[in-house]
Amino acid sequence: MNRAVPTTSSPASGNERRLRLLSCNILAGGSVQRYREYVTRSLSAVLPGRSKMDNLDRLAEVLPQFDVIGLQEADAGSLRSGFLNQTRYLAETAGMPFWSHQPNRPMARLAHSANGLISRMEPHAVLDYPLPSRIPGRGALLAQFGEGPNALAVMIAHLSLSAAARAQQLGFIAELLQDFPHAVLMGDLNTEPGSTEMARLFAKCSLQPPAQATPTFPSWKPRRALDHIITSPGIVLDKVWALPQAFSDHLPLAAEIRLPANVGSVANGHRE
Repeated sequence: MNRAVPTTSSPASGNERRLRLLSCNILAGGSVQRYREYVTRSLSAVLPGRSKMDNLDRLAEVLPQFDVIGLQEADAGSLRSGFLNQTRYLAETAGMPFWSHQPNRPMARLAHSANGLISRMEPHAVLDYPLPSRIPGRGALLAQFGEGPNALAVMIAHLSLSAAARAQQLGFIAELLQDFPHAVLMGDLNTEPGSTEMARLFAKCSLQPPAQATPTFPSWKPRRALDHIITSPGIVLDKVWALPQAFSDHLPLAAEIRLPANVGSVANGHRE
């Protein structure tokens, strides 16, 4: 785990603790506002540019409102980002104290996607898992805040486009999370909450289906609920909402949760 700039942690309140979560597919800093731009702006997708940095700076202004942020399609440092680690840049620009990332799918030096974690709290551990698929390159990042039965497990994932691959991946994620009484799965899962592959997830672990779908894609006219923040029964999910600001082709998905005050607590100290 890496440390950026120290800030103040969210205070515990009585017997409960409130956290605000954010999940965001950032498209490596790219901005798409209509379907045809996937074609007309395809060259800019693999080249660095001022517009990408401006977009990241706008997102960094929003991040301090949240305690734990999960990124998908952050660039780990390749040509398209100007060889910038975008997770680190966002954490340091937002003044958030901890960050980590999981690089996936390197494409020569042109593009290098990553899952990213940015946090106000220091994780006890951060683990990387490759996700099963016929075509390798997808991964899940598991951050554990605290230890033992009082640990809060937050998994950040970006799943495949294939339904068969997603079913495998969600089954694998369910196995990883089934022993945590307090678990969160967040990310671009590339499927709706009522899909058969999501049903497989809910059948194999304690994560609960959302009360209602929150459309996040495409960002310019959201119709599909592809981004998710879902929790186990030991966590109260007070609200879930899509941010109105578009930083990519997905709207960011936010949630506010409540959990017992002793869950997710870690001792102060520096851990790399």
